Amino acid sequence: MKKIALLLFVLTVAASAEGQIIKTQLTMTVRDELGNTVEGASVKIFETQANYTEEKNPAAEGTTDAKGIVKFKNLKAIAYYILAKKEDKDNAGGGEQTGKLEEKRINKATVVIQ
Repeated sequence: MKKIALLLFVLTVAASAEGQIIKTQLTMTVRDELGNTVEGASVKIFETQANYTEEKNPAAEGTTDAKGIVKFKNLKAIAYYILAKKEDKDNAGGGEQTGKLEEKRINKATVVIQ
C-alpha cells in the first residue's frame, strides 16, 4: 500500500512539473568591441524595423547587470530588432536582429556595441 501511495505521489509531482509553462524569454548579453561584457547598458528590443529606426514603441527594455546581461520575459515568438547603448557606444545602424525566438523557451543572444 505504501509503495502505491509513493508511486502516486511521484507521478503527481512529475505531472505538475510537466504542466508548468515557460513563457518565451530572451536573455541578452551586451559586449564591447574587445569582447568584454558591458554593465549598465540600456537595451531596447523592437518588433518592427520602423520602430527600431525611429526608436519608438519598444516591445521591452532594460539595463544590463554586472555580468552584461538583461532578461526579457513574456515575449512573442518572433525576431526582434535590438538597440543597445552605453555612453558613446551603441550598435545603431547595424540593424541587428535576433533570430526568431523559440516559443516557451529561454532564448539567448549577444550584441556588440562600439
